[in-house]
Amino acid sequence: MPRYKLTIEYDGTNFVGWQSQAEGGSVQDALEAGFKGFCGEDIRVNGAGRTDAGVHALGQVAHVDLPTSVRTDTLRDAVNAHMRPHPVSIVEVEEVGDDFEARFSATRRHYLYRIVNRRAPLTLDRGQAWLVHKPLDADAMHAAAQVLVGKHDFTTFRSMQCQAKSPVKTLDELSVSRYGEEIEIIARARSFLHNQVRSLVGSLKLVGEGKWTARDLDRALKARDRAACGPVAPPDGLYLLKVDYD
Repeated sequence: MPRYKLTIEYDGTNFVGWQSQAEGGSVQDALEAGFKGFCGEDIRVNGAGRTDAGVHALGQVAHVDLPTSVRTDTLRDAVNAHMRPHPVSIVEVEEVGDDFEARFSATRRHYLYRIVNRRAPLTLDRGQAWLVHKPLDADAMHAAAQVLVGKHDFTTFRSMQCQAKSPVKTLDELSVSRYGEEIEIIARARSFLHNQVRSLVGSLKLVGEGKWTARDLDRALKARDRAACGPVAPPDGLYLLKVDYD
């Protein structure tokens, strides 16, 4: 059976998350319904990562096995047509070998978190970014974030529902940049714990507000205690930016 790699973007606002659930309404459900409409068969869509309810993607990756070969552009256009009006789009399709696994072949995942730092309410970015009214010091946030880069026990920044076998992860990058009224946080690692990025962002916001220092952030990390984490940032501003493969 030919295998295809899919690069997908979606607005996660009204989805229950990536993964199929009993009540339906997931991104995976929308994709699998699109494939069902295209080829008339139940096709399993295997994703590189499980984004939560309300989280978006600009470069989610998945793979599917189809009963027969099909042109990649035909596959993209036909499945997209069958997914309307869901805000999900397959932007690229590539035929790959049987040894490619969207999840297990991934070598690095990149996440973007968007904060809009202003007093005025959001209009076009409603549901697409975290609106923070109080002025934030992005330089202080970036400097403090560097204590989290590297291999650490991230128990403090891990959801209680996380099913990962170990809380130890290697964070390759955590950078904070300001572009006018928007603050962008980039997190890069081979894999992440459940709610890890949103937990890190929520704690960095405390630094930006002047409530925490880099020392406080380091102390929270070393506590290895979920209670030491700052407020978890909302899902609105989080995007799975891209997934790397060798």
